[in-house]
Amino acid sequence: MHYPPPPEPFSGASLSSDDAIITRLATRLLTAPPPWPAAEALVPDWAPEEPFSRPPTPAAVLIALIRRPEGHTVLYTERSPDLRAHSGQVAFPGGKVDADDADVAAAALREAFEEVGMERADATVLGFMPTYFTGTNYLITPVVATVEPSGPFVPNPGEVHSVFEVPLQRILANEAYGQFRIKRNGQEHRTWQIDHDGHRIWGITANLTRRFRELAMSEAVP
Repeated sequence: MHYPPPPEPFSGASLSSDDAIITRLATRLLTAPPPWPAAEALVPDWAPEEPFSRPPTPAAVLIALIRRPEGHTVLYTERSPDLRAHSGQVAFPGGKVDADDADVAAAALREAFEEVGMERADATVLGFMPTYFTGTNYLITPVVATVEPSGPFVPNPGEVHSVFEVPLQRILANEAYGQFRIKRNGQEHRTWQIDHDGHRIWGITANLTRRFRELAMSEAVP
């Protein structure tokens, strides 16, 4: 898949605050999907009770920056309550990488179309974030893209209960983040948490959102 070059450095006054942040972000993202990490470098976000018996499953999520008249937003889905895994939880569009996907970007865009009807032509991939290894043995690559939607997002009822958007400026605000606590196997684990308009974002999705925020807002380029 071909990826466009990062936008030209912003001049400040000629761009909105959101555009300036996105332009800076594009220079900090990986320009190609990250390589598969060595097995000894993989540390899950929480340790399962028993060691994994198989290699991680490759997955991809789309962090979609939606251009709206009032400013950019970030797209989230609420998973169907009928799903076996993570039912009812808030997630980015995404899922497992299929054998016929060209790469993780193709997988993320395919999943976004299947879940909410996002047209691939509406999205421009800006780059990639480092992989995230989960306690359920998924190796997730976040794909960041700007989106100029040509139509409404319509949830696929078999996978998605609802779709909502959070203003980019709220995602970037440090005070938007709290701590979510959960017990697994008698041990307490903590994740980031964001509450917005009746939705609670926590777990993997909140952790990835926080990583996105840190990448966008850090003073020094990594």
